[in-house]
Amino acid sequence: MRAREVARGPGGRVLVMDTITRATAEDAGAYVVSGSHGGETAASFAVGKGLAGAFFNDAGVGKEGAGISGLALLERHRIAAATVAHETARIGDAMDTWENGVISHVNTPARALGLEIGQQLRPRLLRLVGGDRGGLV
Repeated sequence: MRAREVARGPGGRVLVMDTITRATAEDAGAYVVSGSHGGETAASFAVGKGLAGAFFNDAGVGKEGAGISGLALLERHRIAAATVAHETARIGDAMDTWENGVISHVNTPARALGLEIGQQLRPRLLRLVGGDRGGLV
């Protein structure tokens, strides 16, 4: 399966996909929770798709911040982005990121939406889209 919708509301929808490489223009306006690391290479797949936001695993941050370097790239494109701590969600497992991820890093557009370090990602995105849990299958 390419993506799974887990929430929908007046503020948009939330999709989960194990790899951000599966994001397409059909996902425009969605908040995409991925299992991908937050590096620049991975984040580049979110550029040009019209996403409202993209969320990644910090992969332990890595050498010279490689695991979160994509947040700055997405900020330059005005896309809200954040990572969850690798201790809270398995890398490569978007559903674990959705269910258990705790935000570890945010860019400026994400901060403007009210996302902050230390928050659990799922309840924050549910509030953001004003969604129900009806999208859960």
